[in-house]
Amino acid sequence: MPLLDIRGLKTHFKTDDGWLHAVDGVDLAIDAGETVCVVGESGCGKSVTAKTVMKLIDMPPGKIVAGQVLWQGRDLVPLGPEEMQKIRAKEIAIVFQEPMTSLNPVYTVGAQIAESIRLHEGLSKRDALDRAVEMLKLVNIPTPERRVKDYPHQFSGGMRQRVMIAIALACNPKLLIADEPTTALDVTIQAQILDLMVELKERMGMAIMLITHAMGVVAETAQRVVVMYAGKVVEEASVEDLFARPRHPYTQGLIRSIPRIDTAATHKVRLEAIGGTVPKLIDPAEGCRFADRCKHAMPACRTATPPLVEAKPGHKVACILEAALA
Repeated sequence: MPLLDIRGLKTHFKTDDGWLHAVDGVDLAIDAGETVCVVGESGCGKSVTAKTVMKLIDMPPGKIVAGQVLWQGRDLVPLGPEEMQKIRAKEIAIVFQEPMTSLNPVYTVGAQIAESIRLHEGLSKRDALDRAVEMLKLVNIPTPERRVKDYPHQFSGGMRQRVMIAIALACNPKLLIADEPTTALDVTIQAQILDLMVELKERMGMAIMLITHAMGVVAETAQRVVVMYAGKVVEEASVEDLFARPRHPYTQGLIRSIPRIDTAATHKVRLEAIGGTVPKLIDPAEGCRFADRCKHAMPACRTATPPLVEAKPGHKVACILEAALA
């Protein structure tokens, strides 16, 4: 049984123009100890999927229209705030994209780490603060005994993200959701944060759901990749399979847009961009949502939504061409 099993999840938002189908029938599973990368352009539904798992979307205007979020076999969708509070941080933790907007500027970082420890572990204030020092040491923040008394503005961007990771891992969760944790950081710090997450995953034996739009990050960290486009999963495969033979035209476009350092010195090739823009998700029409940007689109692509089919063991794709061959 998967640790997390998302089935047919649909999360919509009510707007003045109609219902926005941010997540529209997502299937996604994560096993214990596995790292799964969810990739796609901005606005494709990655973060909304993660926030739906944690029940952190505002309802209203958001609404879980259909589907299940099975956590160790238990559906989280019907759970209320009190029941979800017992699961957040204790069993499933999340690290957001911008730490400065996630950390409270008027509390020390030690107090913010200790808060979830006291809530879930029942420790005293002193013991929770001692654990906070241990967590800062775990994420490689120098002089943790002193820095535990500092405020978020006294940390650099990379250090703030390390604090966020310390908060997320303070109660030893089984699953860490990392929502583009390196986007606001420079390249060197990005590599350090990713290496830290991989190291802590091995040490603590947890699973990671890593949300990103950087295919280079995928190749370095994941065992399996889920590609999302316009609220739907269009491809799912192991990292090796996805890079060796991407089957969906959208995935192929993402991979062709990666700079090639192995040929850059001898061949100057312009990076290939995917033409067009992501379609509007307010009351979307039937058919493949990538059809207007796809070089291989046929009339049938605009009349029927292609199902996610298993093209080969462990490799799923939602494309009418693959469906015909399956």
